[in-house]
Amino acid sequence: MKMEKHTILVPHDFTPVAENALEHALIIAKIMNNDISLIHIVKENSEIEKATEQCNEIAEKTFKYHFIKPDVIVKEGSIFTTIADVAKKIDANLVIMGTHGLKGMQKLTGSWALKVITGSPVPFVIVQEKPRHKRFEKVVFPIDFKRENKEKNHWVNYLYNYYKSKFYIIIQEVKDKTFKNRVKANLTFAKKFFDGKGIDYEIFTTQGKTKFWKETIDYATSIEADLILIMTTRDINVTDYILGADEQKIIANNAKIPVMCINPRTDLHQFGGFSATGG
Repeated sequence: MKMEKHTILVPHDFTPVAENALEHALIIAKIMNNDISLIHIVKENSEIEKATEQCNEIAEKTFKYHFIKPDVIVKEGSIFTTIADVAKKIDANLVIMGTHGLKGMQKLTGSWALKVITGSPVPFVIVQEKPRHKRFEKVVFPIDFKRENKEKNHWVNYLYNYYKSKFYIIIQEVKDKTFKNRVKANLTFAKKFFDGKGIDYEIFTTQGKTKFWKETIDYATSIEADLILIMTTRDINVTDYILGADEQKIIANNAKIPVMCINPRTDLHQFGGFSATGG
């Protein structure tokens, strides 16, 4: 794969988890020859000057210790729209964002993080802790009955080319015949893609004794995964944010494993680019 120059966008709210996200971005930037941009969002224009000074201090410190100096972007706006707008404007290929988990009063909790993610055409990597390893060597790849599963394959190729990742496909045993056929079709599609690219993978089937999101986290924990690759739910609604969508629970997993979130592409949905049965 040609090593193209892209930008990683890192939302920074001057908290420790934002620093953790920056550390992840630095590792990825060095491997992928990427630039880094920091974005801080303020509520009022009067806050811009002070926030810019703080961001510039972070950028200078980053250069001092890592020899990469992030660009600084400070804008008035909302985290729910401005991050996505800026990511698109600067042609970022990835957003790496820290989250404080499902509990707490910080701005980027698990529920808010999901709302930020679903508004973006750019994939997010959500992190809670400092990097444990230098590469995403073990990537958990859950497959369910949803048609959007196939859109993750592009990012499988992306991760494999840069990290030579091994993928651990996890599916859940389901009784419903329609859902079972859809899971089977999605799995067949994925296996064909992996085999065609020569990508190493294993398949693990859970017994369906609990929620799939929990089984995914438990499995990822058991193999000491470096990353979980998921799709967000299309047309997620307010109730999902309040009650907690499955993605939200994976994003804020107690094992604190980084999670890469891909949003379904509306163009493929509109024109039938993928189907649940392998089309």
